[in-house]
Amino acid sequence: MLSAFLPGLLLGLSLIVAIGAQNAFVLRQGLRGEHVLAVCATCAVSDALLILAGVGGFAQAAQWLPWLETATRYAGAAFLLVYGLRSFRSAFRAGGALDPASAVPAGLGATLATCLALTWLNPHVYLDTVVLVGSVSTQFAEGKNAFALGAMTASLLFFFALGYGARLLRPVFARPGAWRALDTGIGVVMCGIAVSLVA
Repeated sequence: MLSAFLPGLLLGLSLIVAIGAQNAFVLRQGLRGEHVLAVCATCAVSDALLILAGVGGFAQAAQWLPWLETATRYAGAAFLLVYGLRSFRSAFRAGGALDPASAVPAGLGATLATCLALTWLNPHVYLDTVVLVGSVSTQFAEGKNAFALGAMTASLLFFFALGYGARLLRPVFARPGAWRALDTGIGVVMCGIAVSLVA
């Protein structure tokens, strides 16, 4: 089943490496060293469930329920816009979250709630994992499960590499200006995705 696993792995990696709301959040948590294991595991498990749904044929649900895509799109846009504006506020207010050592870490519950919202309220995640992966998996009738496993493996590898690899960048983010730039960049990404969803 390697002939199905490898395409799944490569497709999963090609889809997940794009900078998005979920990846920006994982990167930020990794840089701050806050709940990294829980965040990476939550993202990987969420992606696995979505991939399974896509490969299992759930991608057709959007055709059966036309309103589902619109509702998901606007809810996701609203959440991303609020999160993006919070990132801008953090970047530009005095004494904002510029120093990971002095900032009070968010609780595990609040962190996971944000992580889940960034994952499940983001329509792009459904397009990538459910629709696209689900559609491509139809080419592997005999190896559909191996294809899904490859895509899930890509997600698992990427999130843990991003979350734990971020610590290599901590010397760079020891400077307040770097944290300000990161928060600004996250704000731009979040708001940009929100606008693109409703445009």
